[in-house]
Amino acid sequence: MTANKDAKIQFYEGTDEPVVPEIRLTRSKDGTTGQALFLFEKPQALSSITDGEITGMRMIDSEGEILTREVKVKFVDGEPIFLEAAYIWKNTSDFDRFMRFANSYAKSNGLGYSEKK
Repeated sequence: MTANKDAKIQFYEGTDEPVVPEIRLTRSKDGTTGQALFLFEKPQALSSITDGEITGMRMIDSEGEILTREVKVKFVDGEPIFLEAAYIWKNTSDFDRFMRFANSYAKSNGLGYSEKK
């Protein structure tokens, strides 16, 4: 894989998701485990022109790819509106790797970070 400066998310290999999600992080008290919850509102991946089954979410940056299979579609009035994905880490090295992706993704999409007090 060639190094790419832009971080991106894909639900279908080779197709970047243009909708930027809301991302919520939770960590255990000792900081070793936790999860990132991604909430996409009306993502392109759910559009009628997209073919195929969503089997996971790929987070791609210059270091490579992080994959999660924890993906759910949320319906409102029978229409698929939200796509929810969770990335779970079980050690500090996985968390550190995720945070490097998150920082790259934020820079690529002009996002900021706010901490809940």
